Amino acid sequence: MKTFKGRPVVPGTAEAIALVSHGGFNTLASFQNALQFDKEEDKTAKCGDQNNPDIYKMPMGGSALCLPQTIGSTRGGMVLYCAKVLDKCPACMLFSEHIDSLAAAGAILGAVWTDTPMPTVDCLGEEFLNTVKTGDKIKGYTAKGNKSLFFISCKGDLGSFNTDAEGTELYIFHRHPVYAH
Repeated sequence: MKTFKGRPVVPGTAEAIALVSHGGFNTLASFQNALQFDKEEDKTAKCGDQNNPDIYKMPMGGSALCLPQTIGSTRGGMVLYCAKVLDKCPACMLFSEHIDSLAAAGAILGAVWTDTPMPTVDCLGEEFLNTVKTGDKIKGYTAKGNKSLFFISCKGDLGSFNTDAEGTELYIFHRHPVYAH
């Protein structure tokens, strides 16, 4: 089992398939087409950022979006909030680096102004993005606090969460690709 330390920005629980971007995540470019032109009932929110080959045209809605940081427009926070309101947002966002203020604002607004939070954690470290792969099944629990622990495993079922602990647990269950490029 691999352990990573991170910081919960928005606490909550999530179970989703990992979608990994090794480059900066341009929030506006990634979500713009999905929010403006996709049918309301289409919750997949396929990534529209042609400059992000890791996740271009892959569904972001309901995924565990793993990324180093966000880049681009100052509208990024509002884009995340709108994706949350339209139920087209990732199940959780897991940052290897420090989250920027705009992404944090969008995640926090989504948690405060909607019924369900989008768990968001930052400072997981570069090794986190080198370990998790697109298609890994991620199940996580976050608790309020300054620091959290993340447990990464690719060796089958790890059992239930320790929800009494002050911290965060993140499990990766398998490593076979779910998405085809």
